[in-house]
Amino acid sequence: MNDAVPPKRIFPTSKVDAQAASHVPSTPQTASDSYKLAFQDTEFLLREDLRPVRFQLELLKPELLLNEANIGSTFVFYGSARIPAPDKADALVAAATNDAQRAIAERLKAKSKYYDVAHDLARLASRCGCDDEGKKHFVVCSGGGPSIMEAANRGAAEEGRESIALNIVLPHEQMPNPYVTPDLSFQFHYFALRKMHFLLRARAVAVFPGGFGTFDEMFELLTLIQTGKVRPLPILLFGRDFWSRMVNFEGLAEEGVIAPHDLELFHWCEDAREGWDFVQTFYEHHPDALPSRQSGPAE
Repeated sequence: MNDAVPPKRIFPTSKVDAQAASHVPSTPQTASDSYKLAFQDTEFLLREDLRPVRFQLELLKPELLLNEANIGSTFVFYGSARIPAPDKADALVAAATNDAQRAIAERLKAKSKYYDVAHDLARLASRCGCDDEGKKHFVVCSGGGPSIMEAANRGAAEEGRESIALNIVLPHEQMPNPYVTPDLSFQFHYFALRKMHFLLRARAVAVFPGGFGTFDEMFELLTLIQTGKVRPLPILLFGRDFWSRMVNFEGLAEEGVIAPHDLELFHWCEDAREGWDFVQTFYEHHPDALPSRQSGPAE
């Protein structure tokens, strides 16, 4: 007996109906916005009442596309959008028009070394192999902007590997940097959904000097781990002089508002190789924290 042929779909797909709807003759009734298919009606989708649906869409679209791209885990890079690449640091200083601007430019120039560190760390992470199911691991993921984010995506691109960008619509235009893999470049309206996607596949996080956005992302992650909402993972904190000047971590423990062992949630780093070695050592000691066995070791 021959195998039965699966029955055809009973209902037409949404794509078929959408195509059919585009050829409906124009009448006063069909020309009204109310006649549009709901999922093709942009103005309807932008209504305040549809916010829950938009939340779902921003959760689903990157999730589905990352699954289809076989992204098993990511190495997330947080950091300032203002730190210049080393070859542009002198120009930043030269462009200063007064002593205050010049002092700030000099401080940014001093931090330009972290562009190279982020670039080198991204190259190391991008050499990681796939697992037995073909899933790619420690795929570089950044906010997609300039500076530290650009350095991370650039490092992956120079290794011939894919990298992810999670961009956000801002009042001042922020374009994805040119090193992001085009099909893995996402744009968000909701900060909350963007931050969720940063962590859904994260297996390591590198935090470089930065401003409000970097503080927000770092402290949210530390809080999630501290409260058991996210399992521990390697958090590399680059720039001890900077962070110690901005945040008195030890003082928080001394005041009793965090526990002393909370200071162990992150690891101080200055060098890309040191950071990557720490990540590898972490997973040697916590093999169950890896999503699955990898088919080849990272260099």
